[in-house]
Amino acid sequence: MADYGHPLRFGSFITPGAAPPQRGVELAVLSEELGYDLATFQDHPYQPSFLDTWTLMSYAAARTERIHLSGNVLNLPLRPPAVLAKSVASLDLLSGGRVALGLGAGGFWDAIEAYGGTRLAPGESVDALAEAIAIIRGVWDTSERSVLAVDGAHHRVHGAKRGPAPAHAVPIWLGALKPRMQRLIGRAADGWLPSMPYLRPGDLARGMRVIDDAARDAGRDPAEVVRLLNIAPGTGADELVRLAVEDGVSTFIVMGDDEAGLRRFATLADEVRDRVAEARSGSSR
Repeated sequence: MADYGHPLRFGSFITPGAAPPQRGVELAVLSEELGYDLATFQDHPYQPSFLDTWTLMSYAAARTERIHLSGNVLNLPLRPPAVLAKSVASLDLLSGGRVALGLGAGGFWDAIEAYGGTRLAPGESVDALAEAIAIIRGVWDTSERSVLAVDGAHHRVHGAKRGPAPAHAVPIWLGALKPRMQRLIGRAADGWLPSMPYLRPGDLARGMRVIDDAARDAGRDPAEVVRLLNIAPGTGADELVRLAVEDGVSTFIVMGDDEAGLRRFATLADEVRDRVAEARSGSSR
């Protein structure tokens, strides 16, 4: 049994389609009405049929009151980290502390390069992400009086002024499949956010072990890292309970833009919470 001590949370995974432009906002509002904890949005800036994800998130934040919002995951190669840090802090302040930062190292490099991004090798993209995290956290850290200086190979700032600080401690969740990225999560991030359809048998458990080991090596408690998972809409309660109890997943995000599917998935939340709580209490006796 894997128990990292995090409460179970449920979220939606919304496509930022431009036709009709209000659809993504309506799904975020519906997610809040259905009791979801989180509404997340794809981010593929080079996709001509998509709205800009950050603009959509900002509009959705203004239309909702309780639900938290995140990219799933934001495309770092096309979003300068210092400006992204300020965007996140700004929306977090405006929304009353309802923003999380889901980040990805980039994957569709032809499209990224076509949009003006710099093509990176896999190892370089992980290094760039680590540098970006240092810059983002540095911009948020207004308790430090010195100006910010990060001299990375891919991202650098010299003499940058810090602030504003976000309204709450914004978590940084990384989308990752490979061990090098997972080790970065264990060292420096607050959550792992993979997608179940891309995981092969055993990948989830292996990834958990890599993250745990990297966290311990960095002097962190592995429980500091939240385990999130994008899942298919047809996933049933039995599988959700197994993933929570055996693998330690505490946040389930249902993929797809089907309103009926969101309603069906929302009905599983209470059952899954009760069964996981029962399993956890039974194992502690």
